Formats: sequence, C-alpha cells, structure tokens
Amino acid sequence: MQNHFVAEAGLSEVPKARGIVANIDRLASALRDRGGTVVWVRSTFTHEGRGAWPMFFANFIAPEREREVRSGLLAGTWGHRFAAGLEPLAGDPVVDKDRFSPFSEGASDVAPLLRGRGIDTVVVSGTMTNVCCESTARDAMMADFRTIMVDDANAARTDEAHVASLVTFASVFGDVRSTADVIALLDR
Repeated sequence: MQNHFVAEAGLSEVPKARGIVANIDRLASALRDRGGTVVWVRSTFTHEGRGAWPMFFANFIAPEREREVRSGLLAGTWGHRFAAGLEPLAGDPVVDKDRFSPFSEGASDVAPLLRGRGIDTVVVSGTMTNVCCESTARDAMMADFRTIMVDDANAARTDEAHVASLVTFASVFGDVRSTADVIALLDR
C-alpha cells in the first residue's frame, strides 16, 4: 500500500486500492486495540545486488521501463512511502521485502519476527490481491502460519483478478473473510 501502487499517477497504480485504505486502517486499529501486532510490509528495490531482483526485472518489465519501475520503489522515494491514510504507529514493525512475498527465502525477516512474538496467524491485506498479497498469503501458510486474506481489504486491477485469487486461496491455502468478519473473530 505504497504511493507507487495506490496514489493517483503512481507508476504501478491500482485505482481500486484507494478504496480499501479505510478497511486496512480499521483492521490495524482493531488488531492494536486487542493486543495484536500490525506489521507494515513494503516493496523495496535497489539497482544492484539482491534487491535488484534481476529475474523479475529482466523478464517481466520492458527494458526501456526497468530503471523507472525499479527507481519508483527505492528507499526514500515518493513511490516507496506508504499511501495517505496508512501510517505505521510507534511499535508497528516495518518490513522491507525485495520479492512479491516477504516470506520468500531471503526476501525479509518477517517470519522470524512473527515467530519471535509468538504469532501464529497472519491476516493479509493490501494490493495487488493476485500478486504480492496472494504470494504472501500462500507463503505464510506454507511456513505454517494460519492465514486469512481480507476480501474487502485487498485490491487488484480488475474484479476478475481479485476474485480469482481469493477463490484459489480459499480452496486450499487459508480463509477469506471480510473486514467485519476478521474484527468479529478478534472479539471472540
């Protein structure tokens, strides 16, 4: 949920993502109020080294756009910042990842961070449902975390891509719930 993906004119803009900001904020507040942990994950790339992710950029981004796309998610840039209305609070861990999923080998330290806090359940929200969010949710489940994708707190470029991703996830990887459902589960 970075400017690169959420803001108008963001380089990889997902217009529907602006419509889920309020639900993500509600989930974050509800988790914090009930003693949960809110972890903010952001895509962070570099021009060299592991964070350059040559497999992706060389094969899926047009050569003439590679530098521009990569530069849009360099630490400290406008595109790298969290979207308006989504600011981590003091105590919220912020995890940088250099793959679609922070659970991918070497992509981040999110799994040890969660295990170190005794966390066994992951609630996934953000954009794009069918890319980073689904990759994260699947990998979390494969790393032995209970996993929930929040249907109205995830967004893709199209409704078809969003729904297809959630249906596939729900079939064998985890649960799909609404924001209201997740908050109700927290109250149990």
